[in-house]
Amino acid sequence: MSSVLSRMMHTTLSRRRAGALAASVTGASVLAVSATRPTGVAARQDDDPISVTTTVGMVGDVVRNVGGDRVDVTALMGPGIDPHLYSPGASDIQALSEADIVFYVGLELEGRMIDTLDQLPSLDIPTIAVGNAISEDDLMMPEEYEGNPDPHVWFSVPLWMRTVEIVRDELIEYSPDDTGTFESNASAYLEELEALDAYVREQTETVPEDARVLITAHDAFGYFGEEYGYEVYGIQGLSTASEAGAGDIQDLTDLIVEREIPAIFVESSVPPATIEAVQEAARAQDWDVTIGGSLYSDAMGDDGTPEGTYIGSFTHNIDTIVTALTGEAADEDGDASDDD
Repeated sequence: MSSVLSRMMHTTLSRRRAGALAASVTGASVLAVSATRPTGVAARQDDDPISVTTTVGMVGDVVRNVGGDRVDVTALMGPGIDPHLYSPGASDIQALSEADIVFYVGLELEGRMIDTLDQLPSLDIPTIAVGNAISEDDLMMPEEYEGNPDPHVWFSVPLWMRTVEIVRDELIEYSPDDTGTFESNASAYLEELEALDAYVREQTETVPEDARVLITAHDAFGYFGEEYGYEVYGIQGLSTASEAGAGDIQDLTDLIVEREIPAIFVESSVPPATIEAVQEAARAQDWDVTIGGSLYSDAMGDDGTPEGTYIGSFTHNIDTIVTALTGEAADEDGDASDDD
């Protein structure tokens, strides 16, 4: 097949799939796709990268690390974007329809995109929820989440490492000729994640056990607390779609004052108003709790910065937490970030 013909076929199929997805988003029936989408590498020129669309940046970063130069990744949700509240727009529909493969977290994280994501397999687009790599036994199931799991699995590095394996396996299935590349890249990235996990544990050891209390805007850090030994409290629930009431703020304020907790934290993807309200309420009770910094929760930092990667954003978080809870800068000798 000539490269011109291949591009023409891809463009035609993408337009048809985009129309079908747009129809599903507006509530209409999914349009029938009259042409069958070519599968695997035969749908592309052999030297073309695999076009991958992801939802959150953390998933996109895994795909980039495993796929290397054999993938071209588009992450729909950039810095500061809240996936709980995100609804796909026209440009997102286009990116999804043009993808060879789509990866997302699942576990109800991308709640307002579920209908759209569910349509993709019927349009012959492999669509993989990386959260499926984690067994139900390892998922946190808070009672207040009404039978749904906590989706913030990336806050346990060992759990998130399993997503590397599912991404590797799906890329190999799509492009078997690149098996060696994907396996080698995945192994190298898993070693980096092991180093990150060790770094987080080392830094946590510098915080007295009774001071390991993490208070943030919403309850995104449950896996972090479970994995690394912190008590975790969020003003809002697991999803930012829930709202914090005056009683929630008062209860958390009483806890902070009673235990003399030195610092609380805002999040990069959540407005700071509720955390600032807690700070003011604590000050009204003569306890000057500080805002210890901004943590990356549901989104990473800017592209091209260390915090724009999973390892860099996690390193930023643990350094910020340790500094605020101990009053001392984190020891960066064993820094696991990749900004050398």
